Amino acid sequence: MSDGAAAQATQPAVTTDDSARAKRHAAVVLKTEPHACFGCGELNQAGLHLELHLEPGCCWTELVIPDRFQGWEGVVHGGVLSTILDEVMSWSLIERDSWGVTARLSVDFKQPVFVGRPVRAVGRVVDDRRRLVMTAGSILDAETGTELATAQATFVTVNAARKRELEARYGDLATARRSAAQAAAEIPVGGEQP
Repeated sequence: MSDGAAAQATQPAVTTDDSARAKRHAAVVLKTEPHACFGCGELNQAGLHLELHLEPGCCWTELVIPDRFQGWEGVVHGGVLSTILDEVMSWSLIERDSWGVTARLSVDFKQPVFVGRPVRAVGRVVDDRRRLVMTAGSILDAETGTELATAQATFVTVNAARKRELEARYGDLATARRSAAQAAAEIPVGGEQP
């Protein structure tokens, strides 16, 4: 990979139905330089290796949590679920072209999350007060939509100099959005991908 992060877009299957047409506008997936973050880094062999997708107003990921992340037998450890929620909420700031660090995180575990089952985690910004940004997140059973855990977090945004450093390391959102828009424009509605 070249200096700076490359951005690519996912390309969902295209159909003629309206909901699929709306989804045709690809989610942005930031491809970063290799790093060791436990949540989204590819260099951390023990990590989650989350693929984070940015869409207007949110960040999401889908995964099947392996059994190495269990607490009680067959149940995902609460700390791992908290990490997933922290990741999608923090990247929801980046979707808004803001970068920050977690100052406070509160998680409510609604139902057990079982290893080996597909889940979807979503984070979004709910309030922005200059340097403090409040977020909300949830983990859902990807097959049934049942809410399994929810979270709220407060992030403190970084200054402009630190933001430039982070963008150089992890990706420039403006470039990623242009790439996603270009990819979506190349997919004909109701037709085959080129």
